[in-house]
Amino acid sequence: MAHTLASLSPDAVAHHPSELDWPFFEPTHRDFKSRLDAWCQTHLAHGPHDESRDAVDAECIRLVRLLGSGGWLRHAVSGTAYGAAQDAIDTRQLCLLRETLACHNGLADFAFAMQGLGTGAISLMGTPEQKQRYLPKVASGQALSAFALSEPEAGSDVAAMQCSATATADGYALNGRKTWISNGGIANFYVVFARTGEAPGARGISAFIVDADTPGLLIEERIDVVAPHPLATLKFDHCHVSAAQRIGEAGQGFKVAMATLDVFRTSVAAAALGFARRALHESIHWARTRPMFGQHLADFQITQTKIAQMATLLDAATLLTYRAAWLRDQGQRITREAAMAKMTATENAQQIIDMAVQMHGGMGVKKGHIVESLYREIRALRIYEGATEVQQLIIGKDVLKG
Repeated sequence: MAHTLASLSPDAVAHHPSELDWPFFEPTHRDFKSRLDAWCQTHLAHGPHDESRDAVDAECIRLVRLLGSGGWLRHAVSGTAYGAAQDAIDTRQLCLLRETLACHNGLADFAFAMQGLGTGAISLMGTPEQKQRYLPKVASGQALSAFALSEPEAGSDVAAMQCSATATADGYALNGRKTWISNGGIANFYVVFARTGEAPGARGISAFIVDADTPGLLIEERIDVVAPHPLATLKFDHCHVSAAQRIGEAGQGFKVAMATLDVFRTSVAAAALGFARRALHESIHWARTRPMFGQHLADFQITQTKIAQMATLLDAATLLTYRAAWLRDQGQRITREAAMAKMTATENAQQIIDMAVQMHGGMGVKKGHIVESLYREIRALRIYEGATEVQQLIIGKDVLKG
């Protein structure tokens, strides 16, 4: 988020007392959340900053370094031998991190999430050499990663990608474009998916690690969006990578991409919870303190019904999100559950934040106000890592399979 949200009291950002006592969580998760809240209070309580592209780039890099030095990025990767906190990603910790960071500072959540998404394929299917080269630097915040899947003509329809990787004597030559790439222009390396042609459609795609300074990799365009984040279109012009930079087997890139998204899709839901939770807290504070017709806004039944709707939408999304996270940590396949969580949390968060804007009246649309920033921030979550309509298709097909 371009605006760093104002400081919150520990009570304000805490979950409802019962939530961390739900059976989805262990005592270690409650301790983790407490330590994270305290860290955010100390390190993320800064005023608004410049929304210009250079300023946002610099702030994102600073936040990656800060999250790394705080030890939080160790939870975005896997393998203790490579600087990670655990040998396998704890999905509930991942979600608690994203929810809490988003509640405090949207750009901090973005910075954390891209470190995980950009290295997810390496964590899951990389060689020991690839893991040793990239993961420790990401876990410490010394390198920024990116995930390059979408193309101008292949967003939700991944199998339609045209970016090609042609085999050479000692590797591959990449040609084509990738767009909507988070961290584009500031990443130190990109995990890139390209068509190698072993089979038609999704079965003929492979994954590669491409260092940012590789000849033939160009930043063709920087993309500006409603909530400023580093985004770019990449162009590959006879960009050569060695065979050692391929992740997994040739033709297995689609499987690599989907496995990565299965891990991090639930965390997108968690980020939406964080934005929604902040909107609810801001609305409660506003309703209690805003004078109106000799009372306060909170004294009106119409306000109370809106607060009730917001709280219920938030609890429903929270239950689905942490159900999915818990199931994954039990080793279960969660394609359906993650899609339900992502769809419900992002859609509910949009409703909650819209109600918060309405409740704040003119202040709700004032540039730089917290709920105005949240309104811009939440919109993209209903699109990226699988739009709501794609999640509906995933859920429907899975239900019909029985």
